[in-house]
Amino acid sequence: MGSPRSDPRSRSGPRGGKGSFRSIVSALEKLHGRPKAFPPRNPFQWILWENVAYLLDDEKRELAYRTLEKKVGLTAERIAKAPAKVLREVTAFGGMHPDRRVARLNEIAELALAEKSPDLAHVLDLPLAQARKILEKFPSIGAPGADKILLLCGALRELALESNGLRVVVRLGHGEEKSGYAATYRSALAALAPKLPEDNAWLARAHLLLRTHGRTLCRRSDPDCDACPLTRRCRYFATLSAHPGGSR
Repeated sequence: MGSPRSDPRSRSGPRGGKGSFRSIVSALEKLHGRPKAFPPRNPFQWILWENVAYLLDDEKRELAYRTLEKKVGLTAERIAKAPAKVLREVTAFGGMHPDRRVARLNEIAELALAEKSPDLAHVLDLPLAQARKILEKFPSIGAPGADKILLLCGALRELALESNGLRVVVRLGHGEEKSGYAATYRSALAALAPKLPEDNAWLARAHLLLRTHGRTLCRRSDPDCDACPLTRRCRYFATLSAHPGGSR
């Protein structure tokens, strides 16, 4: 594909079926490149990743995560034994409310140590509903977060979406914007399910690419539709085109 500024409206593709959504993901990979793998490697580490920082970009979150790895370690045992002062030095890298995050790290360690395996690897072999139930006991992990952990740890054959990726797929016309986040999430996944392969590696890549697209171009406010290769199949863009005086 040429420059992302080269008339994205000229690019089109089929709108239905698995091939259509594969072409969307392929277009995003051409635009953004192969997505970067994140540091966590097991469910417990993913829960740490989500809680070690607050409202920070990936680079600053990784700094806080790597600081935790260096100063304390990434196991429930190490965190449970760490002095509060040391944990506070770590969470200071993670933005607002560092003391609250110290308490969360202690809670996470306590919950994990009560499980069959403190790294939570056992949840990857459980039935999906049971795995979700265990993960959702942890701070900051709701249903979408549990799905993301299972997907990126190789245990889910369904798509998981975080807020940026969800915004992209709904704007493209998969599902409907509902009054609550959970309802919008369920609507999008139900609409997408028939169009997705049961291929964990592909679904994980799709998750990361949709997330990147939502963070960089398909932003909540002032989306950069001129640089997007998906406008010909985008319900949101069609609405903007029909009402050119409307706000993005």
